[in-house]
Amino acid sequence: MTGWRLRRASPEDAPAVALVAGASFLSTFAGVLDGPDIVAHVAKNSSAAQFAAWSIDPESIVSLAEHPDGGAPVGYTLLTKPDFPIDTGRYDVELRRIYTLPLAQGTGLGAALMSRAIADATSLGKTRLLLGVLGKNARARTFYERHGFAVIGTRRYLVGRTLCDDYVYALSL
Repeated sequence: MTGWRLRRASPEDAPAVALVAGASFLSTFAGVLDGPDIVAHVAKNSSAAQFAAWSIDPESIVSLAEHPDGGAPVGYTLLTKPDFPIDTGRYDVELRRIYTLPLAQGTGLGAALMSRAIADATSLGKTRLLLGVLGKNARARTFYERHGFAVIGTRRYLVGRTLCDDYVYALSL
């Protein structure tokens, strides 16, 4: 499918971004993480209020992908200040989220969102794009490596009661 609409999200788009954030996190991690941990994580980290705040933060950009037929939200990205246990500088930005709903996977939307995120990072004056990915998420790791990202470190964090091991990737812009 082609014709996905990508645009910068506004505070008014926050409920739509939160909806796709919760749905995409659930579809990605169901069977990997415990259900109650997924629900708690989404409630804490993907609320409409949080996306509204990111959408007006001058150090963040939220982009929304919409279905060409009807404009339903089907994917999004979030660029924001890095939060990693590695040294970062003022020219670094974190691609904290890049997700599509299952109906959009394999359609080129992920690549379009990545291109948009890189352009957005450059527009912020950043020269390095960082991201974290669950170590056992081979599909995502392959996607990032195909786009030129390289592993530069690791981190551990809790999602509910589950300790997750991430790889930290970087891409020079």
